[in-house]
Amino acid sequence: MGYIETLRELVGNTPLILVRPTVLVINAKGEALLVRYQDDVWGLPGGMMELGESVEACAAREVKEETGLTVRNLQLFGVFSGKELYTKLRNGHEYYNIVIGYICTDYEGVIQPDQDEVLEAKFFQLQQLPENTSPFIKSKASEYAGQISRLLNQPR
Repeated sequence: MGYIETLRELVGNTPLILVRPTVLVINAKGEALLVRYQDDVWGLPGGMMELGESVEACAAREVKEETGLTVRNLQLFGVFSGKELYTKLRNGHEYYNIVIGYICTDYEGVIQPDQDEVLEAKFFQLQQLPENTSPFIKSKASEYAGQISRLLNQPR
């Protein structure tokens, strides 16, 4: 049983603040990797930290679990929080997420969605995200398009 499940046994459906490292994986064409979750919403690979885990280790683990890709050289992009990151699941669990966002262009492997959490994973142009992409991700893709482009064009 993981950290979140242990907390849920103690507090029931009481809202929690959770740290959710997330990775914007960008391919050589400048496309972003999105994952389609069980609820049919497209998002970025990421997930919840476990006790004793670093943010970077969690980000890499979640990308591997959800997509089959191994990421390296994560570049911190930003930290996002607030009421727009509130989530209420069908089972009644409530969360306020603190998203620690990374960008990664250094990865290897073949995309293989886990078919448990993630049904599909594929690359999209940031200006042409699927209709059912998370509204938060759509707004941030638009808001930060210039900054993302500059980061991708910097010499490494």
